[in-house]
Amino acid sequence: MLMLTGALAAYPADADQQQLVTEAIINAPVKEVWRLFTTKEGMESWMVAHAEVDLKVGGLMHTHYDPKGALGDPKTIVNQILTFEPERMLSLKVYQAPVDFPLPEAVKDMWTVIYFQPLEPGMTNVRIVGLGFTDAPDSQKLKDFFRQGNGWTLEQLQKKFWPTCASCQKE
Repeated sequence: MLMLTGALAAYPADADQQQLVTEAIINAPVKEVWRLFTTKEGMESWMVAHAEVDLKVGGLMHTHYDPKGALGDPKTIVNQILTFEPERMLSLKVYQAPVDFPLPEAVKDMWTVIYFQPLEPGMTNVRIVGLGFTDAPDSQKLKDFFRQGNGWTLEQLQKKFWPTCASCQKE
């Protein structure tokens, strides 16, 4: 039985570099984890209610967490794809925050890099690195926001692949 307890960690990589690193071991092959982060069907299967992905450099990734919402409404999150290497790395920057986002100026200065590292057969380490944070109070609040949000994201991804056998289920 595979135990994922303790496989999720969030920590600042180096206080001077103003990074936030969150990572988890996912009980799925890298090809599947990549698909879940980079396709409409994949994202909607575990993370958001609505998604649209134009996977190319400069392409946009539209997401919406509310099942009653619609892509393009004021609560849509739009990220721009800065770079990617299939099944290895994806970097994003917020292109348009939702209208009610509490830190709209601070988010303009940060970006995120997601690394996908294959482990033992059928397992993947996902490492999310948030960059561009400063000592400014709003930037530190944003860092805390992403610490919680990235942790939640990786927990949802782990849950998608938890064992489903009756004797293996987490209580």
